[in-house]
Amino acid sequence: MRIHATYSGGTIGMVDSPQGLQPGADMQGWLNHVLAGTQLGEGNVSMTSLDPLIDSSNATPDNWQAMIDDLWLHHDDSDAFVVLHGTDTMSYSSAALSYALTEFGKPVILTGSQLPLGMVETDATANVTGALNAALYERAEGVTLFFGHHLFPGNRVTKSSSWAFEGFSSPATGPLARTGAPWRWYPVERSGAGWANPLPYTRQDVVVVDMVPGITAQRLEHLITPRPQAVLLRAYGVGNVPSDEPGLVDVIRSAIADDIPVIVSSQCSQAEVLLGHYETGDAIAKAGAVGTGDMTLEAAYAKIIFLLSQGLRGKELAAWMPKSIAGELTPAWKKL
Repeated sequence: MRIHATYSGGTIGMVDSPQGLQPGADMQGWLNHVLAGTQLGEGNVSMTSLDPLIDSSNATPDNWQAMIDDLWLHHDDSDAFVVLHGTDTMSYSSAALSYALTEFGKPVILTGSQLPLGMVETDATANVTGALNAALYERAEGVTLFFGHHLFPGNRVTKSSSWAFEGFSSPATGPLARTGAPWRWYPVERSGAGWANPLPYTRQDVVVVDMVPGITAQRLEHLITPRPQAVLLRAYGVGNVPSDEPGLVDVIRSAIADDIPVIVSSQCSQAEVLLGHYETGDAIAKAGAVGTGDMTLEAAYAKIIFLLSQGLRGKELAAWMPKSIAGELTPAWKKL
């Protein structure tokens, strides 16, 4: 099997500098050493180092597109792909890649590490070899994320710890697989409509707003003025907002009237947004807000950026949010 690795940066390849950790390790040399004598030795794994290498906290939709472009560049030369990425925004990138690569037809596995590869206690070796092993199993379809001995659907995962070696989780579905001798695989619904010939990712103006006790209509209005292209509202529980706060729902209603989609997610890591289940969510549902179902925040945000990059706006964009593109949410019929 031929595997291509796209190295985008992140803690995994960082070295000490006067300004703190920054990319600089010999990733290709390290990988060659790790794979020497294995079934993937002798040139079966190629690598591209993107320029510039970044701390993933600096990632933008432009970086998502750079990864996508490199994957397509090597599409015909390899059977599977691994993306080496920083942990801070890896779940955003894995979701973004899932929407753009529904026609790719080959597995793409993202991974990284909590500690640099040059440290004795690093988790880099376990995560990279785990991602490569997932490719060898030939069951890691679409875009996935491997970390801490678990393989997750790429658009159903969130970073749950900044220090634990099992730093990611998939609240709505659980993992696709966990390592062992042999690996254990689990059924996860991953159906989606796909997206033919997607346009490249571009930067978009999306405001993410957290509901907090005591937020006022005036503050919310200031946060979305001038109007962004979309609003992602992180509400309580199943999509509740302080509907008794004077004027708050009117602000949301006004934004929707201006053809700005208001998308509602939950602050809970494990939740399903059900607008209208409570009176406090019914008010914004009647105003025209749309819920994200059981999507993670990262999947919802990346999906909004993807849809805006395809030219969708207003109600057309909002109508796509409850529809699965790449398995990022549980279809309504599956809940019956």
